[in-house]
Amino acid sequence: MWWLIGAAALGIPLVVTAMPEFGMLAVGAVAGAVTAGLGAGPVLQVVVFAIVSTALILAVRPIARRMRSERPEMASGVEALKGRQALVLEKVDGHGGRIKLAGEVWSARSLDAGESYEPGSQVDVVEIDGATAVVM
Repeated sequence: MWWLIGAAALGIPLVVTAMPEFGMLAVGAVAGAVTAGLGAGPVLQVVVFAIVSTALILAVRPIARRMRSERPEMASGVEALKGRQALVLEKVDGHGGRIKLAGEVWSARSLDAGESYEPGSQVDVVEIDGATAVVM
């Protein structure tokens, strides 16, 4: 009975903190409860709890970490415009110009002050500085 109470107690921080390790410990506690239900002694119950919990943590954490790092982030707003191509409408140089970016007309300036881009050419957006696209 104590193992099931422990499993429930470990489930609360799992829900509150969203740390999966608490869930793995709770599953270990359920395994300890099953071992107790089969009539095993307290030492074997603790050993089963430790083995199951450790095995789950060692197996699941690397998978969860890999999935978290491989998940593509969704860019929005001006962050989504970085790296996109734009069409030069008016000559763009280090002082200014106009481009068409994502269907809208933007003021722009070149990343390299000595570089200029003529109307009709394609440029890449490096960053957004206020309401000005910095291109190259």
